[in-house]
Amino acid sequence: MSTLQQRLSAEESKFLTKVTTLGSATELPVVMNPSEFAKLIGVVYFDTGRFSELEKTHPGLTAKINPQVEYYSIPEVWFEKAIELREDEHVSLMRKATLDIPDFVTYLRCLAELHKRRRKYAMILSAQPMPTMVQISPRSLMEYGHVEPEALASWLTWRKFFYDLDNRSAQETGYLFEPILAAAIGGEPQGTRTKVVKRSDDQSKGRQVDCWKAIPGRMPLAYEFKLRVTIAASGQGRIGEEHQFAVDCKNSGAVPVLVILDPTPNPTMAGLKAVYEANGGHAFIGDEAWSHLEDEAGAVMARFIEKYVRSPVTDISKFEKIVNGDPTKKRLQLLDLSARASAGEIKITLGDYERIISRREDLSLSDDDGDDGDTDI
Repeated sequence: MSTLQQRLSAEESKFLTKVTTLGSATELPVVMNPSEFAKLIGVVYFDTGRFSELEKTHPGLTAKINPQVEYYSIPEVWFEKAIELREDEHVSLMRKATLDIPDFVTYLRCLAELHKRRRKYAMILSAQPMPTMVQISPRSLMEYGHVEPEALASWLTWRKFFYDLDNRSAQETGYLFEPILAAAIGGEPQGTRTKVVKRSDDQSKGRQVDCWKAIPGRMPLAYEFKLRVTIAASGQGRIGEEHQFAVDCKNSGAVPVLVILDPTPNPTMAGLKAVYEANGGHAFIGDEAWSHLEDEAGAVMARFIEKYVRSPVTDISKFEKIVNGDPTKKRLQLLDLSARASAGEIKITLGDYERIISRREDLSLSDDDGDDGDTDI
């Protein structure tokens, strides 16, 4: 063991483990090696324009870890390619960055979570098995006779495969979304066991809180983050729970704060907003929600939210157009789709755009129980 490793504090050791690993006991673990970790710190230096500070103490290292482009434009192979580092140089780099960059620890933690989830999803794209006939053949009863059997078999298989990929994407986004926003604004998620917010009808039970932000001298804030609120929520038994959260926060001595990123208006959203305000809380929707998050985050982490969360969501959403002047109705003009599976790869074509996914199936990821429960993030 090196001298530097021996001097690692318990807090540093815990932080290194947390930011460099994901799901170590799962089928698809993600573990960053020192080279990849150093390059991710390089992304933070690039984003904050602080490489001149690093060059003073680590001459030559900048050239190795400077991505030269924004994170979303970095090829995956750049992170995979090893660079030469002195023993434990990634640790000294982390310590240096802590001194050079305001909010570095929070910034790196959020970026690392995003990076690891993206790494994991790339592995899912490669490893997710094609469904078997045992899983999907009963579904042929819905279309049998209207489509040729051979074509129907492929249609069912492709459809289920895309569903599996989308469901896993939703899961990974859900695991990522709330912790990133919570950390960025200086709070942290709280599970039911902490009981920071108790259920009014049973004080022995707690409620999950997307972000708990304690402020000295003020009532703590209990956030509920939502990508969107749909009219359908009122018909699925969820809206009563959503309303009760605001009541439970008030009864627990906390200020309920609702953050909805999608501005599309509907009666369910309006009712939810009214309940939060009636219980001493706040509701921020659309642009107001983004502004609130960035105000709470401070200058450095506001830049992170804008660059890594808001901009991609906004960029993708701009292709959706309002229908007949009604802002509640939006449609995307879809590109033509084709998909081809061959030995070792799948080729997806969307209009003039082509993507090739290398494949190596992992049967442990197969959905053998046939559970098609949807994932709402």
